[in-house]
Amino acid sequence: MKQMYRKMMVVAMAILFVLKVSAQSDTTLIHKEDKTKDKVKKGWNFGGLPVISYDSDLGLQLGALVNMYHYGDGSRYPKYNHSIYVEGSWFLKGSGIFRFYYDSDRLIKGIRTSFDLSYLPDRAFKFYGFNGYEAVYNPEWDDDEHADYVSRAFYRTDRKFFRAKLDFQGKITSEKFRWMAGVDFYSITMDTVNISRLNKGKDPGDMLPDTAGLWQKYNDWQIIPANEKGGGLFSVFKLGLVYDSRNNEALPSKGIWTEAIFAMAPKFTSNMDQGFMKFAVTHRQYFTFIKDRLSFAYRLGLQVNVAGHTPYYAEGLMYYVTMKGAYNEGLGGAKTIRGIERNRVIGDGIVYGNFELRWQFLYFKFINQNWYLALSGFFDTGRVIQYIDIDDAVKDNVSESERDEYFDLGAENFHSGYGGGLHIAMNQNFIIAIDYGRALSEKDGNSGFYVGLNWLF
Repeated sequence: MKQMYRKMMVVAMAILFVLKVSAQSDTTLIHKEDKTKDKVKKGWNFGGLPVISYDSDLGLQLGALVNMYHYGDGSRYPKYNHSIYVEGSWFLKGSGIFRFYYDSDRLIKGIRTSFDLSYLPDRAFKFYGFNGYEAVYNPEWDDDEHADYVSRAFYRTDRKFFRAKLDFQGKITSEKFRWMAGVDFYSITMDTVNISRLNKGKDPGDMLPDTAGLWQKYNDWQIIPANEKGGGLFSVFKLGLVYDSRNNEALPSKGIWTEAIFAMAPKFTSNMDQGFMKFAVTHRQYFTFIKDRLSFAYRLGLQVNVAGHTPYYAEGLMYYVTMKGAYNEGLGGAKTIRGIERNRVIGDGIVYGNFELRWQFLYFKFINQNWYLALSGFFDTGRVIQYIDIDDAVKDNVSESERDEYFDLGAENFHSGYGGGLHIAMNQNFIIAIDYGRALSEKDGNSGFYVGLNWLF
């Protein structure tokens, strides 16, 4: 409850911060029963969020994010000419998010350009094993109030993640039917959790025990190959097709948004023993029940390995045309299956679905800006359909007693979560998203509370 209270306080502070940075001469609040035409925005407009939180192991987190939109002369509003997103936050014990993202269809005539540069160090990155339910999750082992407690870092590892992405889209027959091409570069470093660093300054009763976590055990059992243990460097080249008939990018209420992508990571642009190729298809569709008020949206996705071998540290990566957040990983957490643990579902191939009812219940003008408030209800689900081969390593290297504790081979099924959210939107594009989800199964965790930007899709 204390953790939930802290998060709710952060949300309240975030809303106040947005109002402050958006303030201009007009401070009249006008409630409206019916939506009327928005005040057209011109030039630069921006909103921001403070990043303030506390984790008992990672320490205090401080930072901020800002999203700036340039609307030009306003003739395309709410469509923007340029979007610049900057985020910087840091936990006192070393984790953080440092990200720059740019998106525009005006930088190069006739081409949409997106660029992402991110450094995401995580001193307690979640690791639950491979193939979903085939990897047994025991929540008691990282619950320091339970009799079976092992360590709060048992399902954690240390990861340093660097990503640079450059993507282009251009029309084929129309603005709706487009080609896409892009290249990503990743540098991922993996290690055991630095217990000494996380314990620094703690009272003896609060310290993490120096015991082997799940990631160390997977290395000892050779489920993670020795040459992949420390991570690696690789580039990904992407080619794909996009069909997009959405009526509004920020909050669509009708249309289709479908993309199919081949993502290729050649051996010669990496330090991997062999390259890999993934195929990803994502279909999204939107329906209007009440114009500008009530809509339904769903997303269906599939990603499979079609050639080569994907190293374990790259298995969680998901390939989209447009990124909606700092992390392009799943399944589990804020951007894929809300309510279940992040990275709970890792496999060579995955399938997933999100289903969401969206209700914009209030439109108003405040401090010379256009606002709406919206509620949502959602159901998310997904599973592994193409498995990482662990059977031989488990059979040869894991004792019979440990097999029952850590593995349930053949048990994989759908992992699901449900919940609701509140969205606070300024000028249609800057959208504070607050979601709360619960897991349907205790084998996936309990719940998740997420504060970020944008609708999920």
